[in-house]
Amino acid sequence: MTHRPTSRHGDQTLALLTDPYRRLSHLFEQAGADVVETRLALKETTCLRGREAARIFYDETRIVRAGAMPAPVRRTLLGEGGVQGLDGEAHRARKGVFMSLMSPARVARLGELFEAEWRRAAVEWAGEDDIVLYDALQPVLTRAVCAWAGVPLEPHEEAKRVRHLRALFDAAGSRGPRHLWSRHARRRVDAWLGSIIEDIRAGRLSPDPDTAAHAWAWTRAADGEPLPIHTAAVELANVLRPTVATSVYIVFVAHAMQAHPDAARLADADAGRRRAFVQEVRRFYPFFPAVIGRVRAPFRWRDLVFPEGRQVVLDLYGSNHDPAHWTDPEAFRPERFSDGSGDPFGLIPQGGGDAATGHRCPGEGIVVELMERAVGLLADLNYRLPDQDLEIDFRRLPALPGSGFRMETRDAALNEGGA
Repeated sequence: MTHRPTSRHGDQTLALLTDPYRRLSHLFEQAGADVVETRLALKETTCLRGREAARIFYDETRIVRAGAMPAPVRRTLLGEGGVQGLDGEAHRARKGVFMSLMSPARVARLGELFEAEWRRAAVEWAGEDDIVLYDALQPVLTRAVCAWAGVPLEPHEEAKRVRHLRALFDAAGSRGPRHLWSRHARRRVDAWLGSIIEDIRAGRLSPDPDTAAHAWAWTRAADGEPLPIHTAAVELANVLRPTVATSVYIVFVAHAMQAHPDAARLADADAGRRRAFVQEVRRFYPFFPAVIGRVRAPFRWRDLVFPEGRQVVLDLYGSNHDPAHWTDPEAFRPERFSDGSGDPFGLIPQGGGDAATGHRCPGEGIVVELMERAVGLLADLNYRLPDQDLEIDFRRLPALPGSGFRMETRDAALNEGGA
């Protein structure tokens, strides 16, 4: 599919809010094209899908992010002034700080902290009749990433911090009271982390030099001055929030292990197969639905003119299920990744291109590390699944099984035999 008829369905904003992951794919299939023109939020918008479209979207000479992100997303999920809204040298400089925190040794260290926190939590889970994995994971991930990032987490404040970090990604895409709750949580997270930045600069806190808290406290802006307190806090939150949001992907790991037990057993026994299993989870399951940009300067692609300022949307979920790139895309097949690789413009659940220089998520290695560890931890956890709704709710953002993945764990403990 290469041509691009115009959508005749009017503004798609409400339809996307109702079905954020699948609506764009529906338009592509209906049009018989992988480029469709429509309107979103009353703006003329070009929607793209697929590997070649991702190459276009992540070409900064053509598409930029500054000024493109909708205000509700900036004010909740991402925070005002964060790296996601920058382009050019400003983006590369800010991105370099994130990448400096993501060495293999540092990523492995976070994995070790996560595993230790999981094992401690599993002792408590064993005494409960029923846990919801999605809910249970967030305190575990919060404790692990705060310790890793050099962010003090007082026991009496832990539940509040977990609720606020969760709201940044779990309620950001909602409407009405839940969105307002996410806005409130953003203010509280920014204030909390801003106070930590201030304490570091004043010498009241001294985190290790290789931590995110230390890095963002002393990162300097283009004028040579330290980043404003609020901006540094937003970027520190951009380390904590995505790590806690990995709870979504770990639930999908559990879901895939239940749905495909033979593949899960292979993944638990072999590191290469584990990586392939995790990559297929990231391709197959919904995470972030789409990304938005705007045209920097006019250009032509596939006989279509992209005028300056045009809003452009890349369908991430649809691209990961694009039948032009993936054979039988609705089938779960870890062997797609048997060579351990992932095409940087084909597999794009967290953005495309080069993480070091482009807008691909710098924390992707963390996500893969935590998911791989979760495969072994879930295999070692003694639990059973009660009757529940395990169908993925695509209307929810982020999408999840309807039940959040309930597990009966009473009198269970970590063992060697699996679930």
